[in-house]
Amino acid sequence: MFTKYPCGEYHKGCEAKKVAGLFMAYDRTAMLKLLRPAMTRILTPLGRALVRRGIGPNAVTAIGTVGTVVSALFFFPQGLLQVGTLVITVFVLFDLLDGVVARLGGGGGSTWGAFLDSTLDRVADAAIFGGLLLYFAARGDLLLTAVTLFAVVAGGLVSYAKARAESLGLTCDVGLAERPERLVVGLVAAFFSFVPYILALGMWLLAAASAVTVVQRVVHVHRQTREP
Repeated sequence: MFTKYPCGEYHKGCEAKKVAGLFMAYDRTAMLKLLRPAMTRILTPLGRALVRRGIGPNAVTAIGTVGTVVSALFFFPQGLLQVGTLVITVFVLFDLLDGVVARLGGGGGSTWGAFLDSTLDRVADAAIFGGLLLYFAARGDLLLTAVTLFAVVAGGLVSYAKARAESLGLTCDVGLAERPERLVVGLVAAFFSFVPYILALGMWLLAAASAVTVVQRVVHVHRQTREP
C-alpha cells in the first residue's frame, strides 16, 4: 500500500516508514514545538508580508541566525543576560517564521533549505552557549566555564549522533534533551540569573541532560544494528 505524505509524494513499505520518520524528526526539532500552532497563527501575517516582498524562508533563516549570533556574543559576555535573552528569543522565533514563509510560498522550501536551516541552528546554538561561556570566563568562574564548555560539546554530539544515524538509514528520535529543551533551559536560566544559583543550576542541568541524551542515542542506535 502506498501512503501520501506532506511532501506530496507517495511511498511504499519501508520507504514510507523512512519518510514518516523524517517528517517526525523535523517536527521534534522545531523550536518551541509545543507552541507551534499558536505561534504560527501569530506569525502568519508577517509571513504573508515577507512573501509579498519576495523574501524566502532561506533569507529568514539567515537573518534569524545572524541576529542570534550577534546578540549572544554582544550581550552575554557583558553580563547583560536579561536583555540578551529577550533579543535572542525574538530571533529564535525566526525558526518558526521560516516555516510559515515556506508554507505561504516564499520559495526556498527545499532539501537545500532544510540542510541550511539545520546547519545554521548549530551555529546559533554555539553562539548562545559560547556567549554564556565567555560570561563565566570573564568573571573567572572556571568551574562553570568548564561545565558550559562540556554542555556545548555534548550538545554538538547530540545533534551529530542523530544526523549520523539517519545517514545510515536508522532512527534516532530519542533522548532527554533535544534542541528545544536545551535552548529553553539555557535561555530561562540566563534570564533568571538574578536569582541566586539559577544560572549555575541551569548549566549543570544542561550538561547532565545533554550527556544522558548522547548515551540514550548511542544505545538506541546500537540496539537497531543488533536487530536481525
